[in-house]
Amino acid sequence: MNIAIIGTGNVGGALATKWAHRGHRIFLGVKDVEQFIGKALLSNPNTTVHSIADAVQQAEVVLLATPATAAAAVAQSLGDTSGKIIMDAMNVVMGRGPQGFANTSEAILAHTATRDVVKCFNSTGYNNMVNTLYGTTAIDMFVAGDSKTGQAAAVQLAKDAGFAECYSIGGNDKFTLLEQFAFFWINLAMMQGQGRDIAFKLLKR
Repeated sequence: MNIAIIGTGNVGGALATKWAHRGHRIFLGVKDVEQFIGKALLSNPNTTVHSIADAVQQAEVVLLATPATAAAAVAQSLGDTSGKIIMDAMNVVMGRGPQGFANTSEAILAHTATRDVVKCFNSTGYNNMVNTLYGTTAIDMFVAGDSKTGQAAAVQLAKDAGFAECYSIGGNDKFTLLEQFAFFWINLAMMQGQGRDIAFKLLKR
């Protein structure tokens, strides 16, 4: 796939690395192509850097991994998103998010043309994206959104990033639930002192 990544910090950088190694073409979308976080990502020949709008135009899938407070502004900066899939990896945490919206995905939908918006890659720490294995067991990822096309792309890219499975938890009405699930991880890892090396796995009997 051709994937634009907007937000080249910990989460965006981890996923860019995994996907580039799997042969996907990565278009980093940044405000300043000369000075940006994650320059080391360009060491992979499948990764190039562009303005945000140019990166989006060359991509089929757009990953947004910026601070949640910037969700609306970032969505507006994407240019024409018609026909694109947007994967939202952001979370409103303790009220810090786009004003007037319950979650970041709703803010994106309000400021973009595409309806193919899903929330994914938001429910665990970036360290679990760098290394998805606990012993020999790969952890799971989760996705929400009405878009079947978007969900299918998220499932494929989750597996390409090393997750065992990517489970759908429902449609757009589950965006906030998935953000709450992310805060559950944050609470355990940070506030309850369990540390970042914890992750979720769906077990079946």
